Amino acid sequence: MSKRNTQASKQAARERLREERERQAKRDKVRRQLIVAASIVGVLAIAGGIGYAVVQNNQPTKWEEAAKATVVAPANTSGKDGTTVLVGDSKTDNVVHLYEDPRCPACATFEQNIGETVNKGVQDGDYKLSVTIGTFLDGNLGGEGSKNALSALGAALNVSPEAFLDYKAALYSAEYHPEESSDDLADDAYLIKIGDTVDALKNNKKFQDAVEQGTYDAWAMKMSKTFDDTEDVSSTPTIKINDKVITNPGTVADWEKALKDAGVTE
Repeated sequence: MSKRNTQASKQAARERLREERERQAKRDKVRRQLIVAASIVGVLAIAGGIGYAVVQNNQPTKWEEAAKATVVAPANTSGKDGTTVLVGDSKTDNVVHLYEDPRCPACATFEQNIGETVNKGVQDGDYKLSVTIGTFLDGNLGGEGSKNALSALGAALNVSPEAFLDYKAALYSAEYHPEESSDDLADDAYLIKIGDTVDALKNNKKFQDAVEQGTYDAWAMKMSKTFDDTEDVSSTPTIKINDKVITNPGTVADWEKALKDAGVTE
Protein backbone atom coordinates (compact mmCIF):
# COMPACT_ATOMS: atom_id res chain seq x y z
CA MET A 1 0.00 0.00 0.00
CA SER A 2 1.45 3.34 -0.99
CA LYS A 3 1.86 6.14 1.55
CA ARG A 4 -0.55 8.31 -0.40
CA ASN A 5 -3.31 5.73 -0.16
CA THR A 6 -2.76 5.40 3.60
CA GLN A 7 -3.12 9.12 4.11
CA ALA A 8 -6.27 9.18 2.00
CA SER A 9 -7.74 6.35 4.07
CA LYS A 10 -6.99 8.16 7.31
CA GLN A 11 -8.50 11.34 5.95
CA ALA A 12 -11.63 9.49 4.88
CA ALA A 13 -11.91 7.84 8.30
CA ARG A 14 -11.62 11.19 10.05
CA GLU A 15 -14.29 12.63 7.79
CA ARG A 16 -16.65 9.74 8.53
CA LEU A 17 -16.03 10.18 12.27
CA ARG A 18 -16.72 13.90 12.01
CA GLU A 19 -19.97 13.29 10.17
CA GLU A 20 -21.02 10.64 12.70
CA ARG A 21 -20.34 13.06 15.58
CA GLU A 22 -22.40 15.73 13.88
CA ARG A 23 -25.29 13.30 13.41
CA GLN A 24 -25.04 12.19 17.04
CA ALA A 25 -24.98 15.82 18.18
CA LYS A 26 -28.14 16.48 16.17
CA ARG A 27 -29.83 13.40 17.68
CA ASP A 28 -28.85 14.51 21.19
CA LYS A 29 -30.24 17.99 20.52
CA VAL A 30 -33.55 16.60 19.29
CA ARG A 31 -33.76 14.29 22.32
CA ARG A 32 -33.11 17.20 24.71
CA GLN A 33 -35.79 19.25 22.99
CA LEU A 34 -38.28 16.40 23.31
CA ILE A 35 -37.46 15.96 27.00
CA VAL A 36 -37.91 19.69 27.64
CA ALA A 37 -41.20 19.72 25.72
CA ALA A 38 -42.48 16.69 27.63
CA SER A 39 -41.49 18.29 30.92
CA ILE A 40 -43.37 21.47 30.02
CA VAL A 41 -46.43 19.45 29.07
CA GLY A 42 -46.20 17.54 32.37
CA VAL A 43 -45.88 20.73 34.40
CA LEU A 44 -48.80 22.29 32.54
CA ALA A 45 -50.89 19.15 33.10
CA ILE A 46 -50.13 19.17 36.82
CA ALA A 47 -50.83 22.89 37.03
CA GLY A 48 -54.04 22.38 35.10
CA GLY A 49 -55.06 19.53 37.39
CA ILE A 50 -54.36 21.61 40.48
CA GLY A 51 -56.22 24.54 38.97
CA TYR A 52 -59.20 22.32 38.16
CA ALA A 53 -59.19 20.88 41.68
CA VAL A 54 -59.06 24.37 43.18
CA VAL A 55 -61.95 25.50 41.00
CA GLN A 56 -63.95 22.40 41.88
CA ASN A 57 -63.29 22.84 45.60
CA ASN A 58 -64.45 26.43 45.37
CA GLN A 59 -67.69 25.48 43.64
CA PRO A 60 -70.74 25.82 45.90
CA THR A 61 -72.27 22.54 47.07
CA LYS A 62 -75.76 21.45 46.12
CA TRP A 63 -77.03 22.61 49.51
CA GLU A 64 -75.21 25.94 49.41
CA GLU A 65 -76.88 26.59 46.08
CA ALA A 66 -80.23 25.49 47.52
CA ALA A 67 -79.85 27.96 50.39
CA LYS A 68 -79.80 30.79 47.83
CA ALA A 69 -82.38 29.37 45.44
CA THR A 70 -85.99 30.43 45.06
CA VAL A 71 -88.12 28.52 47.54
CA VAL A 72 -90.84 26.19 46.36
CA ALA A 73 -92.89 25.68 49.51
CA PRO A 74 -94.90 22.49 49.94
CA ALA A 75 -98.67 22.65 50.14
CA ASN A 76 -100.07 22.71 53.68
CA THR A 77 -97.50 25.23 54.92
CA SER A 78 -97.73 28.90 55.82
CA GLY A 79 -95.55 31.81 56.94
CA LYS A 80 -92.42 33.16 55.27
CA ASP A 81 -91.02 30.61 52.82
CA GLY A 82 -93.57 28.07 54.05
CA THR A 83 -91.55 27.27 57.16
CA THR A 84 -94.62 27.10 59.42
CA VAL A 85 -96.01 23.58 59.54
CA LEU A 86 -99.17 23.36 61.63
CA VAL A 87 -101.20 20.16 61.47
CA GLY A 88 -104.75 19.79 62.80
CA ASP A 89 -108.22 21.10 62.03
CA SER A 90 -109.30 21.71 65.61
CA LYS A 91 -110.37 25.21 66.68
CA THR A 92 -108.41 24.81 69.92
CA ASP A 93 -105.68 27.32 70.77
CA ASN A 94 -103.53 24.55 72.25
CA VAL A 95 -100.35 23.86 70.26
CA VAL A 96 -97.74 21.18 70.73
CA HIS A 97 -94.49 22.13 69.01
CA LEU A 98 -91.87 19.52 68.12
CA TYR A 99 -88.28 20.40 67.21
CA GLU A 100 -86.46 17.46 65.65
CA ASP A 101 -83.57 16.46 63.37
CA PRO A 102 -84.07 13.50 60.99
CA ARG A 103 -80.80 11.82 62.05
CA CYS A 104 -81.43 12.31 65.80
CA PRO A 105 -81.55 8.99 67.70
CA ALA A 106 -83.37 10.55 70.66
CA CYS A 107 -86.02 11.84 68.25
CA ALA A 108 -86.39 8.31 66.90
CA THR A 109 -86.85 6.98 70.43
CA PHE A 110 -89.47 9.64 71.17
CA GLU A 111 -91.34 8.96 67.94
CA GLN A 112 -91.28 5.19 68.43
CA ASN A 113 -92.53 5.40 72.02
CA ILE A 114 -94.90 8.35 71.97
CA GLY A 115 -95.29 9.58 68.39
CA GLU A 116 -98.49 7.65 67.73
CA THR A 117 -100.05 9.05 70.90
CA VAL A 118 -99.01 12.58 69.95
CA ASN A 119 -100.60 12.19 66.52
CA LYS A 120 -103.79 10.78 68.06
CA GLY A 121 -104.12 13.93 70.18
CA VAL A 122 -104.09 15.94 66.94
CA GLN A 123 -106.75 13.71 65.41
CA ASP A 124 -108.88 13.96 68.57
CA GLY A 125 -108.67 17.76 68.43
CA ASP A 126 -106.86 18.18 71.77
CA TYR A 127 -104.24 20.40 70.14
CA LYS A 128 -102.64 21.36 66.86
CA LEU A 129 -99.16 20.05 66.11
CA SER A 130 -96.42 22.39 64.93
CA VAL A 131 -93.18 20.90 63.59
CA THR A 132 -89.82 22.58 63.01
CA ILE A 133 -87.02 20.39 61.71
CA GLY A 134 -83.32 21.16 61.81
CA THR A 135 -80.29 19.64 60.11
CA PHE A 136 -77.49 20.46 62.55
CA LEU A 137 -76.40 16.82 62.78
CA ASP A 138 -75.16 16.98 59.19
CA GLY A 139 -72.76 19.67 60.33
CA ASN A 140 -71.77 17.80 63.49
CA LEU A 141 -71.32 14.39 61.89
CA GLY A 142 -70.70 15.15 58.23
CA GLY A 143 -73.02 14.19 55.39
CA GLU A 144 -76.35 15.45 54.13
CA GLY A 145 -78.89 12.90 55.37
CA SER A 146 -80.80 15.33 57.57
CA LYS A 147 -81.14 17.90 54.79
CA ASN A 148 -82.15 15.29 52.23
CA ALA A 149 -84.71 13.72 54.57
CA LEU A 150 -86.14 17.15 55.38
CA SER A 151 -86.57 17.83 51.67
CA ALA A 152 -88.36 14.47 51.35
CA LEU A 153 -90.60 15.38 54.28
CA GLY A 154 -91.53 18.48 52.30
CA ALA A 155 -92.49 16.23 49.39
CA ALA A 156 -94.69 14.18 51.73
CA LEU A 157 -96.26 17.31 53.22
CA ASN A 158 -97.10 18.48 49.72
CA VAL A 159 -99.23 15.34 49.37
CA SER A 160 -101.10 15.85 52.66
CA PRO A 161 -100.54 16.58 56.36
CA GLU A 162 -101.46 12.97 57.12
CA ALA A 163 -98.85 11.69 54.65
CA PHE A 164 -96.31 13.99 56.32
CA LEU A 165 -97.01 12.58 59.79
CA ASP A 166 -97.00 8.99 58.55
CA TYR A 167 -93.79 9.50 56.62
CA LYS A 168 -92.12 11.15 59.60
CA ALA A 169 -93.12 8.18 61.74
CA ALA A 170 -91.66 5.80 59.13
CA LEU A 171 -88.38 7.75 58.94
CA TYR A 172 -87.98 7.45 62.72
CA SER A 173 -89.14 3.84 62.91
CA ALA A 174 -86.91 1.13 64.36
CA GLU A 175 -86.86 -0.56 60.97
CA TYR A 176 -85.69 2.40 58.89
CA HIS A 177 -84.00 4.95 61.13
CA PRO A 178 -80.23 4.61 60.65
CA GLU A 179 -77.50 4.93 63.23
CA GLU A 180 -76.71 8.56 64.00
CA SER A 181 -73.27 8.27 62.39
CA SER A 182 -74.72 6.73 59.21
CA ASP A 183 -75.73 8.93 56.29
CA ASP A 184 -78.28 6.52 54.77
CA LEU A 185 -80.89 9.27 54.54
CA ALA A 186 -78.73 11.01 51.93
CA ASP A 187 -79.80 8.28 49.48
CA ASP A 188 -82.92 9.25 47.51
CA ALA A 189 -83.67 5.61 46.77
CA TYR A 190 -83.71 4.84 50.49
CA LEU A 191 -86.09 7.74 51.18
CA ILE A 192 -88.40 6.52 48.42
CA LYS A 193 -88.23 2.98 49.83
CA ILE A 194 -89.42 4.36 53.17
CA GLY A 195 -92.14 6.30 51.35
CA ASP A 196 -93.46 3.05 49.89
CA THR A 197 -94.45 1.99 53.43
CA VAL A 198 -96.93 4.90 53.57
CA ASP A 199 -100.19 4.30 51.73
CA ALA A 200 -100.46 7.86 50.38
CA LEU A 201 -96.87 7.78 49.10
CA LYS A 202 -96.54 4.22 47.81
CA ASN A 203 -95.68 4.35 44.10
CA ASN A 204 -96.61 8.04 44.21
CA LYS A 205 -94.76 9.44 41.18
CA LYS A 206 -95.25 13.04 42.24
CA PHE A 207 -93.66 12.35 45.63
CA GLN A 208 -90.84 10.31 44.11
CA ASP A 209 -90.03 12.92 41.48
CA ALA A 210 -89.92 15.65 44.13
CA VAL A 211 -87.46 13.59 46.18
CA GLU A 212 -85.20 12.79 43.22
CA GLN A 213 -85.31 16.30 41.75
CA GLY A 214 -84.82 18.05 45.08
CA THR A 215 -87.95 20.12 44.58
CA TYR A 216 -88.05 21.14 48.24
CA ASP A 217 -84.30 21.46 48.85
CA ALA A 218 -84.49 25.27 49.12
CA TRP A 219 -87.45 24.98 51.46
CA ALA A 220 -85.51 22.49 53.59
CA MET A 221 -82.67 24.98 53.95
CA LYS A 222 -85.07 27.73 55.03
CA MET A 223 -86.74 25.38 57.52
CA SER A 224 -83.32 24.43 58.89
CA LYS A 225 -82.41 28.11 59.32
CA THR A 226 -85.68 28.70 61.17
CA PHE A 227 -84.67 25.90 63.54
CA ASP A 228 -81.19 27.39 64.00
CA ASP A 229 -82.65 30.82 64.73
CA THR A 230 -84.90 29.53 67.53
CA GLU A 231 -83.11 30.75 70.65
CA ASP A 232 -84.54 28.42 73.30
CA VAL A 233 -83.91 25.20 71.36
CA SER A 234 -80.46 23.72 71.90
CA SER A 235 -81.07 19.99 71.41
CA THR A 236 -83.45 17.52 69.86
CA PRO A 237 -86.06 16.58 70.50
CA THR A 238 -87.28 19.76 72.14
CA ILE A 239 -90.98 19.78 72.93
CA LYS A 240 -93.11 22.79 73.74
CA ILE A 241 -96.70 22.87 74.88
CA ASN A 242 -98.23 26.28 74.31
CA ASP A 243 -94.75 27.81 73.86
CA LYS A 244 -93.37 26.36 77.10
CA VAL A 245 -90.52 23.84 76.90
CA ILE A 246 -91.31 20.65 78.81
CA THR A 247 -89.15 17.80 80.04
CA ASN A 248 -89.00 15.21 77.30
CA PRO A 249 -91.45 12.43 78.22
CA GLY A 250 -90.14 8.89 78.25
CA THR A 251 -93.51 7.15 78.35
CA VAL A 252 -97.09 7.70 77.26
CA ALA A 253 -97.97 8.29 80.92
CA ASP A 254 -95.34 11.05 81.09
CA TRP A 255 -96.81 12.63 77.99
CA GLU A 256 -100.36 12.52 79.29
CA LYS A 257 -99.20 14.11 82.55
CA ALA A 258 -97.40 16.88 80.64
CA LEU A 259 -100.60 17.65 78.71
CA LYS A 260 -102.63 17.70 81.90
CA ASP A 261 -100.12 19.94 83.69
CA ALA A 262 -100.29 22.36 80.76
CA GLY A 263 -104.09 22.44 80.97
CA VAL A 264 -104.54 20.82 77.57
CA THR A 265 -106.46 17.84 78.91
CA GLU A 266 -108.38 17.24 82.12
